[in-house]
Amino acid sequence: MPKNYLKKYLSESDLNEIANVIAEVESHTSGELRLCIKVKRDILEYRLSVRELAMNEFYEFKMHNTKDKTGIMIFILFDEKKFEIIADEGINSKISESKWNDLTSHLVLYFRNSQYKEGIIYSIKEIGKILISEFPVSDDDINELSDEVIIK
Repeated sequence: MPKNYLKKYLSESDLNEIANVIAEVESHTSGELRLCIKVKRDILEYRLSVRELAMNEFYEFKMHNTKDKTGIMIFILFDEKKFEIIADEGINSKISESKWNDLTSHLVLYFRNSQYKEGIIYSIKEIGKILISEFPVSDDDINELSDEVIIK
């Protein structure tokens, strides 16, 4: 059901394009970026905030285990049109609250206009600029996590 529901908003081609943008960004930074789209909450998750859901996914997909603590997850709870951006401690120590707020505001505008792919790609590229600036790729860098979009 998740992929069928999601096809109304993001095609398979869109998801592949997003994964390619993630791979391109990661080729220039030691940071690790993931996009997790949860179509809707499970029945037992209604008590949890979107942030708590996002944190659960962050830990489930081992975003906290990157070598330099440079994992970032964009988590979207699609049927509620809500999202969270979770960054590991190595990232949060370098990025200002105003930068995160600016990024969030832009994503809200894209979503409000039903420009989901465009908003996601914009966010990935903006996060990429931060990662490239603060965490440039090193000679011994490896891709620690998959670039594929997680659909739940």
